[in-house]
Parts: sequence; C-alpha cells; structure tokens
Amino acid sequence: MPWVESQSLSFAARHEADDADAAARVLDALEDLRERLAGLFERTPYDIAVVIHPRPLMLALAHPWLPLARLVAAPASRRYFAGWFSTHEIHVLAPEALERRASSVPGSREALLLSPEHEYAHLVLGANNADLPPPFTVAAFRRYVRWAWLCEGAASHLSGQTRHLRAAILRRLHEGRRPAFPPAPADAQLLGGTLFSLLERERGAEAVAELATSRLASQPVTLIGRAFGRPAAAVERDWRDYLGALRAA
Repeated sequence: MPWVESQSLSFAARHEADDADAAARVLDALEDLRERLAGLFERTPYDIAVVIHPRPLMLALAHPWLPLARLVAAPASRRYFAGWFSTHEIHVLAPEALERRASSVPGSREALLLSPEHEYAHLVLGANNADLPPPFTVAAFRRYVRWAWLCEGAASHLSGQTRHLRAAILRRLHEGRRPAFPPAPADAQLLGGTLFSLLERERGAEAVAELATSRLASQPVTLIGRAFGRPAAAVERDWRDYLGALRAA
C-alpha cells in the first residue's frame, strides 16, 4: 500500500493511502488540542510530522524506546502505550489499529483513540520544560522513567485520556498492591493523570501547567506540595480518597 501525506496548518501526516480520511480526523483533533494548550503553555510546537502506522510492529521498529517503556509499565496500562514521540515527530497507530487494540471495558476505545493527542502533549511538555524529553538519550530515558508520574500523568490528563481510563484504573487497584505516592513508573500511565485531574479540580488548569513545567531538581513530594499549596502528606490523603471515590462510583 503506497504512503501519502496529508497536511494541516501545524502538522503533516504520513500514512497509507487507505487511511486518508482517518488521518484528516487525526490532524483536526491535533489542531484543536494545540489551540487549547496554547492558552496554558508558552510554546506549542508546530511543523510536526505525524507518522501513522497501520501495524504495531512497524511502530515498535520505528521507536525502540517504546517497547522499553511498555516493559516498565504495569500490565493493565501496556495497551495504552500506542505511540511515541521525538523532537519533531509523533508516531502513532492508525485509528483502525487503535480500535483493534482496545479491550472490551468501557472507555478503552476512547482512551486509545486519543493516543495522537497524548503524544503531542509530550512534545508540548518537552518544549516548555528543559528537564523532560524529547530528545531521547539513555540519560533522558532514565529521567523519563524516574519522573514518569509527571511525564505520562500530565500527557494523559492534557490529552483527555484520564477520564476514559476508570475501568483500567479500577483493574490496577484491584489486582495490584497499594499504589505509591506519587505513582511509581509502572503506574504512571494510569494513575499519574489522576493526580493532575485532582490538581485541576482544586486549583485550575494553570496549576496543572505550572506543575508540568516545574524544573525537576526538587523531590517529587516537594513539587506536589508546592503545586497544591499544602503539605504533600495532605495531598496524598486526598488523592487516595479520590481513587477510593472512583471505586465507589
């Protein structure tokens, strides 16, 4: 199947010819997200290549960091690693492939179809926080893993994925041990976004952007306490209550 290119104001998608309509929808969604994030962040990258892969193997071969990130993640979250990012590109599965990847639980399909937005959110975070990738090196990947609760949590929240992940979050809470605070790297994709959702509910979207762009010289609990305006121990209690409310809903 020949590959073709589709363009929008800020993005250029490379994809198989049969995926032209789906690519147009992806580009429209990315433009909408870029416009929304421009109200929160100083820099929202443009002239971004969006490579839409029809099969997971092609995606994994294009970005060898992606399989490593999946290995770090808890089993309940691995299916949601459906894209990756570099300085001027995002790579994602085609929408049809994302739908095939979804589980039968409510929200899985919706969360996966937001994968392009998730990867673009990573580019915005990296453009506004010098401590976050891209670019990726061995040292940068280690830093990404250490701060995965912030990297993945902010991307999940900003892309809108977190609200669709309730069923997957409940599976993680049911099957695994008590989550760490802030979430450990294995839980970052699912639980990291809940911390940012709680922050936005309490202090607004600007506080989310401020935490996401904080320099990473401080300890995580210091950054979290500063973002919420109260001791991290109090934030942890409220966060665990927030997760408990998801279980009870």
